[in-house]
Amino acid sequence: MKKNKLFLNVIILCVFHYAQAQKIELSGTILGDEDVEGIHVLNKTSLTSATSNSDGVFSISAKLNDTVIFSAVQYKTLFKVVSEENITSKALQVTLETFVNELDEVFLVQPLSGNLIDDVSNSEAKPVINFYNVGIPGYIGKQKTQSERRLFEATTGGGFIPLNPILNAISGRTKKLKEMIQLENDDALLARLKNDLSIDFFDANPLEQKYHVEFFYFVQEDPDFRKACSKSNLEAFTFFKKKLEQYNQNLKAKE
Repeated sequence: MKKNKLFLNVIILCVFHYAQAQKIELSGTILGDEDVEGIHVLNKTSLTSATSNSDGVFSISAKLNDTVIFSAVQYKTLFKVVSEENITSKALQVTLETFVNELDEVFLVQPLSGNLIDDVSNSEAKPVINFYNVGIPGYIGKQKTQSERRLFEATTGGGFIPLNPILNAISGRTKKLKEMIQLENDDALLARLKNDLSIDFFDANPLEQKYHVEFFYFVQEDPDFRKACSKSNLEAFTFFKKKLEQYNQNLKAKE
C-alpha cells in the first residue's frame, strides 16, 4: 500500500512539473499614456518576440517564471515575470511608465570679457559648502541604487545575533536582491554598449532593424556577457560579432 501511494505521489509530482514547463499562448494588453502600438515584447527566457498593435494587444508564447521584457522609445523598459495567475488566465496585462528625458537646467549669465581678472571679480558664483566645512560627517561615494539599498538593509542588523540577515538569507530575499542588482548592472552595461557601438556594428554587420532589440537581449543572455564586454568596446565589438553569427543561425533554424 505504501509503495502504491509513493508511486502515485511521484506521478502527480511529475505531471505537475510537466504542466509548469509547458508553454502556452498568452494574450497580452499594454496600457500607457503614450502610443501603445509597436511596443517590442520579448520573452527573454525563450528568445521569442512579438509586437503590439494599435490597441496595445499582442500574443506571445510563454511558460511559468519566464521573463518578458517590454521596450519602446517612449516608455521605460519593463521586466515582467510570468506568474501562475497569468498561466491560468492565459492573459498578461501591463502598464508602462512614460520615459521623460529631463534636460539640465540652463542659466543665463552675463557675457565674459576675456579678461580673467575682471571676469572672476564680476562673477557672482560662490564656493560650494559641503558637510566638511561645517563639521558634519557625510558620504561622498557613489550613490546606491534602490536595489543596492534594499540589499544593504537585508544583510545588516544589530544585536548580539542579527536576525535580519539570517531571515532574509533563509527566505531567499537576499539572493533575489543580488540577482536583481546583477540584472540592473547588465542592463546598464548593455545600454552603454548599444549607445557606443550600434551604428558602427550594424554598418559592418548588417541585420534587419526589426531584429536589433531581440539581438541585444540575446547578447545579454550569454553567461559570459559581462566578462567579455566590460573591459573595452573593442572586446565587446568582437563578442557582438560572435553572437551575431549564432543569432543568424537561430533565425535560419526558425525559418
